[in-house]
Amino acid sequence: MKHPPAYYADYLHLEQILNAQTPRSADFGQPAHDELLFITVHQVFEIWFKQILHELDSVRELFLGNYVDEKNIGVAVSRLERISTIQEVMIEQFRILETMTPLDFLEFRDFLSPASGFQSVQFRLIENKLGLRRDLRQNFNQIPYEKRLSDAHQSLALKSEQEPSLFELTQKWLERTPFLNFGNFDFWENYKKAVDTMLAQDRQIIEQNPTLTDEEKTRELAQLSRTIENFQALFSEEKHNELVRSGARRLSYTAFKAALLIMLYRDQPILHLPFRFLTALIDIDELFSTWRYRHSIMVQRMIGTKIGTGGSSGHAYLKNTVDAHRIFLDLFNLSTFLIPRSALPPLPEEVQRELGFFFGSHH
Repeated sequence: MKHPPAYYADYLHLEQILNAQTPRSADFGQPAHDELLFITVHQVFEIWFKQILHELDSVRELFLGNYVDEKNIGVAVSRLERISTIQEVMIEQFRILETMTPLDFLEFRDFLSPASGFQSVQFRLIENKLGLRRDLRQNFNQIPYEKRLSDAHQSLALKSEQEPSLFELTQKWLERTPFLNFGNFDFWENYKKAVDTMLAQDRQIIEQNPTLTDEEKTRELAQLSRTIENFQALFSEEKHNELVRSGARRLSYTAFKAALLIMLYRDQPILHLPFRFLTALIDIDELFSTWRYRHSIMVQRMIGTKIGTGGSSGHAYLKNTVDAHRIFLDLFNLSTFLIPRSALPPLPEEVQRELGFFFGSHH
């Protein structure tokens, strides 16, 4: 052996870990059986948060430069998919916590105050590093989130706000997508023509459908008009920028178009990994929303409408964050603008060669 032998318990520092659960109820002479479970589950959450931060920081590092090596996209995808797998495990852990009844929780709840999930600095770091903006945060009682943290943790949280987030790095990467124009082939122009044809066909189908009543046709045409308005906004950079200013969208116009191109032509070899990368971001955002929702339901089950140990209305606050704290919502909304594969403008042969695995061999 090149290195001294390692002993299992020493390598994992089990003595420190297994002695880190110290129920406060026992300290005050009123030992509550289920407090150990409560501590254990929350400590496991924090250990998973640490692993998520480890993966997230490594992906951000890969995207920091002005050029992202194609090999690194695959690495980033695998690490983001690891994060989403961890999230799925974390969501399942609420089932373990819910084996504790509300009366069991009341046996030790008062010993916890004012400690709460508000004070999880690691979770705040994850949110900031993913790209949750301060102005989009739901603050309880108008108090900035960092004010509930210790001085040392406040510094960490505020520092993370100044670092490039994964959202910002992804946007810059998308803006550098080289495939929006190929010589005489203009993706945006051809896509717009395909959309116009599709919408015209939809109108014709509604108007000529003999099974629809006049009232149903009016309703269907009104819905089609709203769809047309969405697409009109898509094809106007000015309208897109208005949506960004109003907070309805976050991605820049160029990044939004590039993401849509990747989604539409995902079957092209060179775009498949970028598609998986964007899908992984969607998965992470969805799973954090699911985690917040499960958390809010669990809190309601445990304390109803009582004020939580952190001083919030618990369930109501957590439920509000489910939608408000979405980060990659623009990627979700790309589905609005997808069209069937059969309606996609065909790529010229030379463009298909560029999008094949041979792209870059002659550059």
